[in-house]
Amino acid sequence: MQRVRVGVIGLSAVLLIIGISATIFSVVNRERPVAAIGAPKTDVAANLAITNATMPGEAATGEPLAELGVAPNAGPSPAATPAPEQQ
Repeated sequence: MQRVRVGVIGLSAVLLIIGISATIFSVVNRERPVAAIGAPKTDVAANLAITNATMPGEAATGEPLAELGVAPNAGPSPAATPAPEQQ
């Protein structure tokens, strides 16, 4: 009987700790984030990242390593170049 009582008390203590921590985290999530002076604004940074990724007027080559300068540009493949016509 004493083992059952100790088990029930331990289980209720764990459930109480989980309930208190869930309450604390829900209160923290409802508060507005503090905007410090000079802190980066996440919405502005996200918009800048989107506009930098999609630059108008640049054609995508499909070779991101060549654009970064890590690998050489492959250029047009031999099959893509038209064969000269013979007369």
